[in-house]
Amino acid sequence: MARSKHFARKKRLIKACKQNSSVPVWVVVKTRGKFRRHPKIRNWRRTKLKL
Repeated sequence: MARSKHFARKKRLIKACKQNSSVPVWVVVKTRGKFRRHPKIRNWRRTKLKL
């Protein structure tokens, strides 16, 4: 990928990076284990972003 990216694209990559994080432990505890993993979690090899 190019070293210099457009700012709009960089913002979308940052958002995708934040969305890919796991569910916090306090949420799992509060919901008594009903929400253990995020449904939109993405692996960099399996699912590619459409940017």
